[in-house]
Amino acid sequence: MTRTHPLIAVVDDEESIRKALTRLMHSVGLNVETFGSGAEFLKSIDTQLPDCVVLDLHMPHNGFTVQAHLAKVHAPVPVIMITGHELPNDRDRAMASGASAFLCKPVNDQALLEAISAAVDSANGANGSEP
Repeated sequence: MTRTHPLIAVVDDEESIRKALTRLMHSVGLNVETFGSGAEFLKSIDTQLPDCVVLDLHMPHNGFTVQAHLAKVHAPVPVIMITGHELPNDRDRAMASGASAFLCKPVNDQALLEAISAAVDSANGANGSEP
C-alpha cells in the first residue's frame, strides 16, 4: 500500500520538540507520529513502519541503540539524527551507522525538511517503487 504523504516518526523525549516538529511537518503536508522514547517507538514498528525517522540522540534508550535495532530488525528506514548536545564523534558515528543526516538543535526548519525529503526520495528510489 502506498501512502500519498510520507509518514515521519519523531522520537524525542522533549514534548516541546515533538510538538514543534509536528507543527512544522504538518505545515508541509507530512503525516507525523510522535514518540516520547526510543522504546515506545520500537514497540510501534511491528505494526507500522514509517518512511523516515527523526531521532533524538541523547535520551533514555538513546538514538544509537534505536538506530542499530532498526537497521538490524527492519528494512532500511532513513534516520535523521538530531541532538542538542553533540559530543565528539557523535556525527561520525551516526553517519557511519547509516544516518541520512545529523542536525543540531535548535534544528533549522528548512534543513530538516530538506533532509526528510532527500531521505524519503532516496529510500523510495532504493526500494524500486517504480518499475
